[in-house]
Amino acid sequence: MNAGSPPALGRPTWSSDQIGRVAAPLREQVVTLVRDAILGFRLAPGQRLVERELVEQIGVSRATVREVLRQLAAEGLVTVVPQRGAIVTALSADDAADLYEMRASLEALAVQRFVQRATPDQVVALREAVAEIERTAGVAESAEQLAAKDRFYEVLFRGSGSEPLQQTLAGLQARVRLLRASSLSEPGRPRVAAAELAAVVDAVEAGDSAAAAAACVHHIQSAARTALARLGADG
Repeated sequence: MNAGSPPALGRPTWSSDQIGRVAAPLREQVVTLVRDAILGFRLAPGQRLVERELVEQIGVSRATVREVLRQLAAEGLVTVVPQRGAIVTALSADDAADLYEMRASLEALAVQRFVQRATPDQVVALREAVAEIERTAGVAESAEQLAAKDRFYEVLFRGSGSEPLQQTLAGLQARVRLLRASSLSEPGRPRVAAAELAAVVDAVEAGDSAAAAAACVHHIQSAARTALARLGADG
């Protein structure tokens, strides 16, 4: 990222027409709209989120915009900088490397617990989630790929039967999704990721917790190499 103040919003990445189409609270709709723009890189890391511009572009009140920015800051997708206001979080290479190491340890444990504790129905649901990841691997729209990955991890973490693990991983989830979006935007990576996760499920179905954990770590290390290379290229 260049030195100096981050760029403000340019051409809108949304319109007020997108609000009110679904039966959800207004604030929730706007959170989803801005979150998707961040994860889809339509709002770039380091970009300023000017309240006045958001109010004009989305067509909601300043109070709603402030609530939305506070929620996204709590998720780690937005950073509030003194004297500058809110910007899209820009993870450093060191921060990203730390997050991937944390993921490797925590998710490997979650996979082991899944093998030990998941019900047969949850194992079937994990295979179905991988099938959806494989289906979306060839889809250009990254939001669909991210949704499929979210479903996989939702099944995995719930099936781990560990509330402490689920709570800890939930605290990392938004920043992990930001890195995941970066990794999956690399040409060819979605198909490779799908094959890596299929290997995790193969080991789960075989009841081999050690092999499942090792496959999980391999997947995360592979994703880390891709995302960190992109961060280095963009830095």
